[in-house]
Amino acid sequence: MANEIKGLHHITAIASNAQVNYDFYTKVLGLRLVKKTVNFDDPGTYHFYFGNEVGEPGGILTFFPWQGVRRGTNGTGMATEIGYSVNANSLEFWKDRLTQSKIPFQDIQERFGEQYIKFQDPDGLEISLIGSKTPDDRAPWTTSEITKNEGLKGFHTVNLSLQKLEPTAEVLTDLLGYDLIGQEGNKYRFETKAFPTANLVDITVLPDGARGINSAGTNHHVAFRVENEAAQMELREKILSKGLNITPQIDRDYFYSLYFREPGGVLFEIATENPGFTVDEPLESLGKDLKLPKQYENVRKDIENVLPSLIQ
Repeated sequence: MANEIKGLHHITAIASNAQVNYDFYTKVLGLRLVKKTVNFDDPGTYHFYFGNEVGEPGGILTFFPWQGVRRGTNGTGMATEIGYSVNANSLEFWKDRLTQSKIPFQDIQERFGEQYIKFQDPDGLEISLIGSKTPDDRAPWTTSEITKNEGLKGFHTVNLSLQKLEPTAEVLTDLLGYDLIGQEGNKYRFETKAFPTANLVDITVLPDGARGINSAGTNHHVAFRVENEAAQMELREKILSKGLNITPQIDRDYFYSLYFREPGGVLFEIATENPGFTVDEPLESLGKDLKLPKQYENVRKDIENVLPSLIQ
């Protein structure tokens, strides 16, 4: 189908310090900063995009680093864990690397037949590195310390913590084209076969779970991937027909977006693959310069004076 969801596009989270956030994701996890811009609604705050060389959809983790904001609390009604795909034989490397970086982690565990290690970023955001049992030929960004064998390939799955399964499951299956493929205890796994990677969503059901508090160390929203604006708008009509409120199409410079809140409370986004991150700077220098939405170019100096300094 032309309007089908092709898995995850990006996930956006909140941080409390721009420099600490940049250092962790580029120097410890070895991701590339592919875009340094600002929050459309709060231009005094950075918006960082981390990914592979080109910022391929399905592996883009973005942050609003609101300086000094309090730590949030994971809970129901939000995405609570981000899973990255790695080669299964790299998990020992990551155990050693996290140990050397003084980052606590849970030792290797198994879920749905795959081994993984779990840890938190400096703000408490839950991250898992999962040795995928299905082929994943995505090329990771590499550094002097992290080779192609160990690099993060992109998203494997995202976990949603919810008080009820059925309303959100219905959105995933009836609107977004996912199928329920497994269950382990109170965790349910959904998959779309429209794309081979970044195509899994887990739901953890916590009937008595407290609602999460969205702030530093929590996820702001989860974006799903469609090919282009035409496919996006077809899907918008489908979502509207189910009685859900959804925004008009919004130009985010590097993709077009629609937003709606699914019944369990998680903010979902539908984002296009086009035009991509090289629309305003060449591939070789992605993330080096501050890029502003065009409406803010006339106040660039004011914005630069407000933004925290960032050593790259």
